[in-house]
Parts: sequence; C-alpha cells; structure tokens
Amino acid sequence: MNLTTSRAAGPIVTSGRPLPAAGHAPVLVRELTSADRERLLTHFLALEEDDRLLRFGQIVPDHVIENYVRTLDFTRDTVFGVFDAQLHLVGVGHLAYLPAEGDKRTAEFGVSVLESARGQGIGTRLFERAAMRSRNTHVTTLYIHCLSRNSTMMHIAKKAGMKIEYSYGEADAYLTLSPADQSSIIAEMLQEQAAVFDYAMKRQARHASKLFESFMPTKAAA
Repeated sequence: MNLTTSRAAGPIVTSGRPLPAAGHAPVLVRELTSADRERLLTHFLALEEDDRLLRFGQIVPDHVIENYVRTLDFTRDTVFGVFDAQLHLVGVGHLAYLPAEGDKRTAEFGVSVLESARGQGIGTRLFERAAMRSRNTHVTTLYIHCLSRNSTMMHIAKKAGMKIEYSYGEADAYLTLSPADQSSIIAEMLQEQAAVFDYAMKRQARHASKLFESFMPTKAAA
C-alpha cells in the first residue's frame, strides 16, 4: 500500500486570493516542514474511520498512519497545512511528485480536513495552493485519485474542470496546468508570507492567553 498520496481523498486554479467561506475568516495555507511532524500525526490520528477510508482508500490502523507520517520526505514532496486559532492542524494537503516522463511532469494530491473544520472551504484552498505550487515547479498535470463516492472531492474536481475517469468505484481526476508566470510566482510568495504571519500572530495570541491564565488567582480551597 502506497500512502504517499495514492488512494488519497482530495477533497481550481484561481488568482491566489484567499477566498473566505461565508461567515468565516480567510483560509490561509502554510507550507509545512519536518518540525510540524507531530502536529501532522495528531491530525491524521484524529480522522474517523470513514475519513481514513476516503483519505487513504482503505481503513488504516494507527500504526500505519504513524509510519506514513514518520517517513514523509519534506525535501521530495510538499505538504501544506491550515491551522485554527489554537494552532491545531485542521487541514492537510500532500503534493507528491511522480517520476517525469520526458517533458511531462505529474504531481499527485491528497487532502484531509477534520470534521470540526468542514464547510469553510479548507479543502478547496489546499487544492488551489497545491495547483499553484505545481505550476511554479513545472508540473504539467495535477492528478487526484479518490473513491467515486467522495461527493465533496468529485464536486471540487468538476468545479476545477478536471478530466475524470471512473472505474470500479474509484475515480482518477486530471488537471492540465498552464506554465508558471510572474503572477503565479508572486501570488504564491504572497500567500505563504500571509500564512506565516497569520501563524505567528496565532502563536503569540496563544502564548499571551496562557501567560494571562498563569497570573489569574487560583480559586481558594473550600
């Protein structure tokens, strides 16, 4: 079983503006590093049984997920994340580069969003960011494999204009990407800067909150 992104639930390419869902703050996507490995593990272990099925194509036990996270190669692939105000990793996108065939380069994308954070457009934003990174790294085709019953993923794939092929309850979706240009490179740079700043502000606010709580007088014993 290949858990890089194969059998990954995904759920296109836009101008690079973070578009908030109605009633929600803008979704900012930050590139993750090996320093985020523990948060990644916490995120995947929090997925319910059916969510693991949609993400990996089969129900995987904890030890398989632990091995998947432990062996993630951040120098080879690109992993993106969305954090909530408590710095919980609520959405993760994994972009894996497949072996090139001549001048054709393909990347495969997998995504997962915690149930508590759905309905905010997080999966879409992760996909958009992955598509932009793919363009800027000379990928010609963005590929997603998922179960065909994954209605959310199928909706996003259709909205992105992806070519979809169905077979035995599974679906393969392909998106042909245009070459990188100055606007796509600048857009990705600005998105990453905004996400890094947002993460720093959330971390500072969280630290200040903990510091405040530590100075609160403790309740006297009855």
